[in-house]
Amino acid sequence: MAPSNLPPSFNATSQDIEMLLAAQAHLGSKNLQVHMEPYLWKTRPDGINVINIGKTWEKIVLAARIIVAIDNPADIAVISARPYGQRAVLKFAAHTGASPIAGRFTPGNFTNYITRSFKEPRLIIVTDPRTDAQAIKEASYVNIPVVALCDTDSPTEYVDVAIPTNNKGRHAIGLIWWMLAREVLRLRGTLASRETEWDVMTDLYFYRDPEAEENKEAIEDAKVPGADDAVAPAADGLDTEWAAGTAGPGGAFAGAAGGGAGTGGWDADGGAGDWAASAEPAAEGAAPASQW
Repeated sequence: MAPSNLPPSFNATSQDIEMLLAAQAHLGSKNLQVHMEPYLWKTRPDGINVINIGKTWEKIVLAARIIVAIDNPADIAVISARPYGQRAVLKFAAHTGASPIAGRFTPGNFTNYITRSFKEPRLIIVTDPRTDAQAIKEASYVNIPVVALCDTDSPTEYVDVAIPTNNKGRHAIGLIWWMLAREVLRLRGTLASRETEWDVMTDLYFYRDPEAEENKEAIEDAKVPGADDAVAPAADGLDTEWAAGTAGPGGAFAGAAGGGAGTGGWDADGGAGDWAASAEPAAEGAAPASQW
């Protein structure tokens, strides 16, 4: 990591650097835009451009200082048209008081005052300059400063502050927004000191797939505690009775058909003898079977 140009109190801790590396915020794309060259550390043999993590941290602190300079937090618009950044944008807005625009950006939000969702922000922060190009273009029309999370191949036209990071991975996007929110709260004094740990988990800013969450809940609901233990004895009992009923050569049905020669359950209940006993009273007044 390059030596930091920040005051010592703003320097990143080793834990911050480890988190950035774990989230792969330093891995850019294979393409390199000319204005992103100052943030490049090296190019790997497979063509992946590696971003300088020190530059990323410096830009996070710079963006946080710009955000804190705005008196009314609601005058800051945080935008993400990509699904990976929508949850992070909403959480950032909830923690810092900014105005979120998650999902499709309606054209005319910043320029057409007749639009129902018309806004006049003093600063906008976008997740991806390519996906949020409409918001950046309208901001340029009305002189709104733009802070953007930029990958090595992101267009930087009309972007005033570029935070170099991997803006294609959900963990990298969530971590950068989380760090930006934490730095804003530190500078505002909401957190007691810079050494104080923020009690909000990083996972809260990560994208979660709704379908995967629904499937997980359905699987958990299907697993009733003790259901397997309750069913197993009954199944064993059925198997035992069936095996007992079909034991021997030919089984119980063969025993009954062969005049009680088998070892099945019919012989235990009396077998053919009971049938003969029950038929004798009814046949007293009838002719012998030999006459038929």
